[in-house]
Amino acid sequence: MELRHHPEIKRAKKFDIQDAVRIFIALLFILGVMIYASVYTSGIENRTLLIIAAIFGGYMAMNIGANDVANNVGPAVGSGALTLGGAIVIAAIFEAAGALIAGGDVVGTIKKGIIDPALIANTQVFIWLMLAALLAAAIWLNLATAMGAPVSTTHSIVGGVMGAGIAAAGFSIVSWGTMGKIAASWVISPVLGGLIAATFLYVIKKNVIFQEDKIAAAKRWVPIYIAIMSWAFSSYLIVKGIKHLIKVPLPMALGIGFLIALGIYVVVKPIIAKKADSLKNERESINTLFTIPLIFSAALLSFAHGANDVANAVGPLAGINDAIMSGEFGKKAPIPLWVMLVGALGISIGLALYGPKLIKKVGSEITELDQIRAFCIALAAAITVIVASALGLPVSSTHIAVGGVFGVGFLREYLLKLEERSKQNEESLVEEFKQAHIERELEKLREYERALESLGDPKKADPFLVKALIEKINREKEAIAKLVDGEIKLTKIEKRAIKAVRKYELVQRSALKMIVAAWLVTVPAAAVLAAMIYFMIRGILLP
Repeated sequence: MELRHHPEIKRAKKFDIQDAVRIFIALLFILGVMIYASVYTSGIENRTLLIIAAIFGGYMAMNIGANDVANNVGPAVGSGALTLGGAIVIAAIFEAAGALIAGGDVVGTIKKGIIDPALIANTQVFIWLMLAALLAAAIWLNLATAMGAPVSTTHSIVGGVMGAGIAAAGFSIVSWGTMGKIAASWVISPVLGGLIAATFLYVIKKNVIFQEDKIAAAKRWVPIYIAIMSWAFSSYLIVKGIKHLIKVPLPMALGIGFLIALGIYVVVKPIIAKKADSLKNERESINTLFTIPLIFSAALLSFAHGANDVANAVGPLAGINDAIMSGEFGKKAPIPLWVMLVGALGISIGLALYGPKLIKKVGSEITELDQIRAFCIALAAAITVIVASALGLPVSSTHIAVGGVFGVGFLREYLLKLEERSKQNEESLVEEFKQAHIERELEKLREYERALESLGDPKKADPFLVKALIEKINREKEAIAKLVDGEIKLTKIEKRAIKAVRKYELVQRSALKMIVAAWLVTVPAAAVLAAMIYFMIRGILLP
């Protein structure tokens, strides 16, 4: 029975020196961004607004690193394939590499085309709108991270742009059809991710784990699963990771990915066979065969994430920079190197300072993961993006990864019920409660016996007190005998615990409720914040 998945009361963590150091480093980074932006904007008109935008962009980048990167490395950490420190180092390097190498030299300033730039009055209003959207998205991500909720950074900036746009030009500025597609992704992303992850986990269990000769099954199937992962990730990186460097049609990407996967299959098959010969015929040993693929998947997911999501931090900043420099807005904006460096470095610093909280949440606090389960989640993330791209569906990498975690957790629950182990766990817990009841009654018995002994000679003591103690001792003995031989009467708390075993065996439902709630309010919360901030900025800057 996995007691650590039961609801429990946790003590609030007090503010300590480590928290102070984190805040100091974060503020030092923001100060560095301010100085850095001041140097590169020297002599530019309206440079103050550009410096403020750079500060907001750095703050946003840190929050992306703190919240969104956990989805790439969390399963690998939770499964034990990577240590927390190792995951942070790998993610930081590949996030920055993805942002700088494949982040693109231009970016859309109106994210996902959710508002009509033609309805924005002038360049000044556009700058205020982008500032409000950027700060609102960053604040919401900060709040979500503090709550331990992995949310979509793309949805956060979309909500910010929508809210600020409405504040600037009214509801007609919003493309509600596009917003409908984004809302649909709240369901599409986690469901697709969960179904694909659960399907692969079931297939691996059936073909390898449930086989009597696991070693022989592993030699045959594990190279195939690694090849499938290689195909998915190669295609994923070609479609999403390097799309800013070169655009490749999806069919061609799948073909190139297949050739890469074929080559990897030829290479890894003898390696897996040799490794498997030294393993025991048990699940724990088979798990180790998936460790190296998991490390590669964490690195590749981080690279693709850095290439794509850096735009959430620097897109509005690049748009503001272009608007100030050229007076134009609403189109593709060039990304200066100094802007891209702010995004790349900010993501890495945010990950190092505040990423561990969400990494632990995704990796170990929703459901228990091992290397096979984490492998299925990483594979689901790549495949879901490819499928969604083929169908033209908007999806969130955050929602996919977290949906994959829940998918493997619920599959485990389902298989557990088939094996009737949940009933055994319930019986085990009832036995624990029974022993606790017996211990309480024994303690009462000892207390009455000690009280009787303290009276000394029973003939000289108060006869009524002696009689009362003897009666209590006899009643306790009868109660203990009934507990040993019969059933116990459970308290309300114990009944709730039994119910928790049936319902929360392997997946933490409280985490599910909290994460889903955060997903649902991300766009409206960011929108409301952005509208408020827009009016504040306009009120301050209007003459």
